[in-house]
Amino acid sequence: MADRDTLPLPIEIRARLAELELELSEGDITQKGYEKKRAKLIQAYLPRVPVGAESRIPVTPSSSSSSSSRYQRRRSTGSRDERYRSDVHSEAVQAALERQCERKMAVPMPSKRRSLVVQTSMEAYTPPDSSSGSEGEGSLGRTGGAGVEAWISQALRGSSSSTTSSSSSHSNGSANTLDYVKKKKSINICAFFICAYLADLLGVPVSSRVSAKIQQLVNTLKRPKRRPLREFFVDDFEELLEVQQPDPSLPRPEGAESTITQGEELCRLKNCPASMEAALQRWGAIAPKAPCLTVTHANTKQPYTLTYGKLWSRSMKLAYYILHKLGTKQEPIVRPGDRVALVYPNNDPAAFMVAFYGCLLAEVVPVPIEVPLTKKDAGSQQIGFLLGSCGVAVALTSDACHRGLPKSLSGDIMQFKGWPKLLWVVTESKHLCKPPREWYPLIKDANNDTAYIEYKTCKDGSVLGVTVTRMAMLTHCQTLTHTCGYKEAETLVNVLDFKKDVGLWHGILTSVLNMLHVVSVPYALMKVNPLSWIQKVCHYKAKVVCVKSRDLHWALVAHRDQTDLNLSSLRMLLVADGANPWSISSCDAFLNVFQSMGLRSEVICPCASSPEALTVALRSFTPKSPLIPMGRGVLSMTGLSHGVIRVDTGEKLSVLTLQDVGSPMPGGTLVCVVKPETIPQLCKTDEIGEICVSSIATGTSYYGLTGMTKNTFEVCPMSSNGGLVSECVFVRSGLLGFVGPGGAIFVTGKMDGMMLVAGRRHNADDIVATALAVEPMKFVYRGRIAVFSITVLHDERIVVVAEQRPDSTEEESFQWMSRVLQAIDGIHQVGVYCLALVPSNTLPKTPLGGIHLSETKQLFQEGALHPCNVLMCPHSCVTNLPKPRQKQPVRPPHPQNISTTLPTVKMIVEVSRSACVMTTQAICKLLRSKEASAAVDLRSWPPVLDTDDLPKRRSPLLYKPSDPESLTYLDFSVSTTGMLAGVKMSHSATSALCRSIKLQCELYPSREVAVCLDPYCGLGFVVWCLCSVYAGHQSVLIPPAELEVNPALWLLSVSQFKVRDTFCSYSVMELCTKTLGTLTDSLKARGLDLSRVRTCVVVAEERPRISLTQSFSKLFKDVGLHPRAVSTAFGCRINLAVCLQGTSGPDPTTVYVDMRALRHDRVRLVERGSPHSLPLMESGKILPGVRIIIANPETKGPIGDSHLGEIWVHSSQNASGYFSVFGEENVRSDHFSARLSFGDTQTIWARTGYLGFLRRTELTDASGERHDALYVVGALDEAMELRGMRYHPIDIETSIIRTHKSITECAVFTWTKLLVVVVELDGSEQEALDLVPMVTNVVLEEHYLIVGVVVIVDTGVIPINSRGEKQRMHLRDGFLADQLDPIYVAYNM
Repeated sequence: MADRDTLPLPIEIRARLAELELELSEGDITQKGYEKKRAKLIQAYLPRVPVGAESRIPVTPSSSSSSSSRYQRRRSTGSRDERYRSDVHSEAVQAALERQCERKMAVPMPSKRRSLVVQTSMEAYTPPDSSSGSEGEGSLGRTGGAGVEAWISQALRGSSSSTTSSSSSHSNGSANTLDYVKKKKSINICAFFICAYLADLLGVPVSSRVSAKIQQLVNTLKRPKRRPLREFFVDDFEELLEVQQPDPSLPRPEGAESTITQGEELCRLKNCPASMEAALQRWGAIAPKAPCLTVTHANTKQPYTLTYGKLWSRSMKLAYYILHKLGTKQEPIVRPGDRVALVYPNNDPAAFMVAFYGCLLAEVVPVPIEVPLTKKDAGSQQIGFLLGSCGVAVALTSDACHRGLPKSLSGDIMQFKGWPKLLWVVTESKHLCKPPREWYPLIKDANNDTAYIEYKTCKDGSVLGVTVTRMAMLTHCQTLTHTCGYKEAETLVNVLDFKKDVGLWHGILTSVLNMLHVVSVPYALMKVNPLSWIQKVCHYKAKVVCVKSRDLHWALVAHRDQTDLNLSSLRMLLVADGANPWSISSCDAFLNVFQSMGLRSEVICPCASSPEALTVALRSFTPKSPLIPMGRGVLSMTGLSHGVIRVDTGEKLSVLTLQDVGSPMPGGTLVCVVKPETIPQLCKTDEIGEICVSSIATGTSYYGLTGMTKNTFEVCPMSSNGGLVSECVFVRSGLLGFVGPGGAIFVTGKMDGMMLVAGRRHNADDIVATALAVEPMKFVYRGRIAVFSITVLHDERIVVVAEQRPDSTEEESFQWMSRVLQAIDGIHQVGVYCLALVPSNTLPKTPLGGIHLSETKQLFQEGALHPCNVLMCPHSCVTNLPKPRQKQPVRPPHPQNISTTLPTVKMIVEVSRSACVMTTQAICKLLRSKEASAAVDLRSWPPVLDTDDLPKRRSPLLYKPSDPESLTYLDFSVSTTGMLAGVKMSHSATSALCRSIKLQCELYPSREVAVCLDPYCGLGFVVWCLCSVYAGHQSVLIPPAELEVNPALWLLSVSQFKVRDTFCSYSVMELCTKTLGTLTDSLKARGLDLSRVRTCVVVAEERPRISLTQSFSKLFKDVGLHPRAVSTAFGCRINLAVCLQGTSGPDPTTVYVDMRALRHDRVRLVERGSPHSLPLMESGKILPGVRIIIANPETKGPIGDSHLGEIWVHSSQNASGYFSVFGEENVRSDHFSARLSFGDTQTIWARTGYLGFLRRTELTDASGERHDALYVVGALDEAMELRGMRYHPIDIETSIIRTHKSITECAVFTWTKLLVVVVELDGSEQEALDLVPMVTNVVLEEHYLIVGVVVIVDTGVIPINSRGEKQRMHLRDGFLADQLDPIYVAYNM
């Protein structure tokens, strides 16, 4: 770029060079072809160099990839890739990336199931369209602005250098790794390389692909982090916030307090009408044949011209119809002052203009809105809420639009979601009756009645109605007439939306005040022919044209050797979004190309406006006013993020070029700059704030919203000492900026686009520009990128969503995302929380084709965006975490699972030194099968006895134990942590256990007990095999496996046998809840009656699942189940039954504790519904003969009621100890013979390995004594130590399951201090990537933890034992061995 600016090149050569650059960026020519043609063009103008010397010609970086496909090279007139293009910014981004590439750090690539990769790439392709990006489009250029920089230096009181914050940037991915990834065709190969890379780098072997990636992530997180925030949030269980002093090195405003700037006086217009209706009446009578509006069409249809006479007559006809023909004379539907919706398409401005002025003549208030094409239109529901709040009952529309609206089967207009019931009225003249001769509309002078309501979409997606009075409307048109120098019969070409903003103000209102001829160019025509508006200017010799910077860019893209264009007639090219800093380059490039065709530099006039303040400033040139040179300045983005103005003096990497938008509007308009989102205090001269306007020509309120109106339309600016600086009332414009030298207004962004991240302000457009500057620029489909922020953990987090090209590969996507993260970090010094890529053409669109930002954000937060690639970076973004705490059963083999269960059975046989194996005939055959022999050699088994074929004669001798402490049986079970443990049960302990259960449950020979449990270990074995023999009652045994075929078998058996006591597991209860929940009516018809059930006990070795038990009780309440009948039991390895709900005891109690306090091993009771409250249900009544104490697991000392500790048990029914064939019984003898370190040091206790607490309740048991309740929190072995605090997996899993309807189950575990979340997806695989940000968000919000890895798997992958407990350690081993076949694995950076 430098040579083109310094060489004395002719205008035609400069224009040709600009065309070459556009061709290169569009992919029409290759980099080599571009360099060849460019060198040929400027060869004659280069200075002579000695022979042999090297000529260094800077070259613009190529935007086309070396693997450019036919899709890339095809010329597309609707491309949006360069709407934020800037050569300077692109060079800055490349320099930032090169700087970060110096740090060699490999970034782990996400793993995706191959089927999902193929499916995504196929479904992602959609035919290309001409949809645009966000509405404020443009591209960036930068020129110097010495005047502005000198003024800023004065404002800084002579300070010569700017103060910038020192912030260490993050390290990035290894360049070698990324280059290697480019060449690979599959993710598996790439992952294999990463493993090899890690092994070579760290000098350690990597066992698997998954573990290598996790280790790689760990190494990435070891890099030096950005300096911690000086003001950060501390949230512990005492809810104390620590606020430290701000960093003194951060840039601060140093200038004097700003003052109010006033616009020039408004000259009185000669013969100016007293109202807009009077103006229409005048021109309709004086010049009825004068053209008012010419409508062009995308097809070959001839343009239609609406004259002022037709506009007057049709408007008057519609006004009469509205007032006298809708409803009856006694009860008209519409009265003066009522609101009426105007629903017209963007290609029919003539019908809209008639309807708008018809409403003004009828004194009703028009509310222009967009046409709802479907029930799912983005933002349509919010528009309906606006219509409902405005009390709209009638909608005016055109005949063509009425035919195109979706209809019901009866032919009526479909009722849109959120919309009020409307009467649709077609406004064509053939559908209206002619008014009587004596009827004439009442033409009033402009007053403070509401003229119209303009809708505005807020940052959160809500739609507000800005009311504009008739006086404000007239005054605004007068100021525009004065500023733009409008004269009668001039021609104006309008490319903007005529229903709102600048398009409405100039093309519909001011045009009628001055009898202008408006030529409307609809959006549909612009998509077909982007040069159409220039052609209309030449054809009609238009004086004024209203465009956006995107229209300038489209014209540049479509311009090819057009020599018959002449723009010399233009005296004003009004750029509606000229206040956007990124529109400057489009304006400069357009001027550079079309200057040779008569376009003058002073013609381009940027404009700043908003729905609330209307036109804030407009830089225009009229023959009567002197030519004021345009002011430009190059400011530091770092300074702007801190809200201060600093001229960039560094390496020019992080800069933003601004240009002024003129002075305040005439008519005594007052402009000031106040602090945003706080009390309206005046900013300093070098401080960025919100621009406020005081004028008659502004909006007056948000319709129906008094509170918001007061905050926006009734602002009283204050000085630093708290006094008012003016008696006038100001309106917040929603624009951020400052007032420069000579009263010139500079705009840096919009309030709606501002993101306050870690105390710094970042503009969404700036982030978009940086992302689009990352090579390859053509990766993003038509430049469609959405940037917004979401609130996670008390701060805003940046989310970037982009549409990728249909032919993009996984490697290209990951490479581009990695480079975008690095570029944004290097340019803006801020981390991106989430970067998501979606298939092309899938983001919701605005009526003019831009990205509907609020709808995109809502889809992202709801998990309905369906991205095809996601990259989360919470580790680098979240810097405000609370301070870390400083410490002071074995199922029998089955044909379906023989390969996993049989080795466990064989291990138990070997460890227990079994002399024989007793089993059934079916399992005997199974052990001899080929499948079993493949898992365990048949010859290694001891003798196998078939219990179905026992000898018929009775044994002469019966075994009688000689010692009560002799061994009865061994109870083997696999714990949830994966440990196979067998405990020794003596005769005395077994008898004591059966006696306690008999007394607690009142089991007598006359009782019938239904048992639906696995009978292999724990309390299930005792209830199934021992209790009935001890108590003499009858047992109804239902194997849980039978419920897989007949889920109602257990409940029907309970009902049929009129059982009063039943035992089950959580897996059985969950199965009945899921499969029978909707069948209670049919079960009731089959005779199911659970009214006789007295106790339904869930046998488990974990914290009671309150949600499941409550759901079970509610679902089967209709068939007679009493809620108090459902309870839980608690047992463990050292004591198989510690708690069991009896028949005569009080109901189980539920308490609510502070979950944050539990992480610190503290118990603090809170009220139900309190923040961070966790419900805990009592685990049943403590069995007779069982003593419990809560002890500190480290110090072994007793603790108080307010602390969480390990549950210790003293009872005669405790197990004797662990059984081991290798004689290692003493390894964990402490579990069975523990003593307290102080207090009662003589009693021998058994350690359960579970954390919990005791609470004395106000309830009494059968003996009249107060009831002690035991609350189990979780197992010590499964608790996770993270950031110095103790977390229980079930709490995190409960939060995750609530986040999305497609999550059926989840499990969490840790590996190398990283939190790994495995989520089962019950839905389409396309929803898999939606879950990644939602899981990360909820764990951050509710638990203050950063998820390291998110694994999305199919349903049924998480292993669950026979008691319904998750086998998290087995899951971890399977994940690290890459045996889960995951749908998607995301490595959060």
